[in-house]
Amino acid sequence: MKNIHLGLMVLLLSFISCNNQVNGQKASSTTEGNSTLLWKISGNGLKTPSYLFGTMHLICESDYFWTPAMENALKSSKKVAFEMKLDDPTIQMKVSAGMLLPADQTLKDYYNDTEYLTFEKFFQKNVGMPLSMVEKMKPMGLLSLLATKMYDCGMPSSYEQNILEKATKSKKEILGLESVEDQINVLNSVDIQASANQMLKMAEEWEEMKAEQNKMVEMYKSQDIVALNQMIEESPDYKDNLEVLLYKRNKNWIPVITQHIKKQPVFIAVGAGHLAGEMGVIQLLRNEGYTVEPIH
Repeated sequence: MKNIHLGLMVLLLSFISCNNQVNGQKASSTTEGNSTLLWKISGNGLKTPSYLFGTMHLICESDYFWTPAMENALKSSKKVAFEMKLDDPTIQMKVSAGMLLPADQTLKDYYNDTEYLTFEKFFQKNVGMPLSMVEKMKPMGLLSLLATKMYDCGMPSSYEQNILEKATKSKKEILGLESVEDQINVLNSVDIQASANQMLKMAEEWEEMKAEQNKMVEMYKSQDIVALNQMIEESPDYKDNLEVLLYKRNKNWIPVITQHIKKQPVFIAVGAGHLAGEMGVIQLLRNEGYTVEPIH
């Protein structure tokens, strides 16, 4: 079960944050100066507050942290919401089906012979299996296999998995802000050839990408959600797709969040890159009249 969720959770965030370059420009945001991953949602008629928490889908155990404030926010909530409903037993089947190439295609259709050989060697070396075993998968599906290999600690930990285990043990209801089909549709909205090109770029710049991943981990550990948002928005590979990959999803989540927090306190755990910015979840909730304030 744990490996299933690890694979699922890296699909989107890894996709839009791989190979980002932080150019040092100042990021304007209403969350600037408030370095925290945990935010309290109150006001606008709410009887009890809910909480918004930014996760990192994969992180080494040595970098993982969980504060008393985070634990208290989770304990005081009646329900827990993730990007997807993680206790859905059909998730693995749906994702597996959604990540397959059309029946008449394989990965070889997206590379010339030299490119395919380059990627094949890279994949075998880093994943430990022949590329031929997964050549019917879309390049995006392969990213879920490669993402865990960007860490030097073996199998990394997952905030979603750990929070899910705590919530399940406490018998809290699990919610999803979007369906599995929604996430698959988002991934499929990006051109397959563009994804294949990105996978080849990953093979050619693997060490540089690992270094960038380490930078993102350090930003997360410092709880700098503004820098994380900036890293995503300045991605040279995916900035043209941010409306579909990030902004539209954030906007679609707001009515789902507001519907649930009006009834009971909810602990909402989504990728930290979704929180900051003018189109981030924090500002969008404020636009709806809620008070969203940092919890340190």
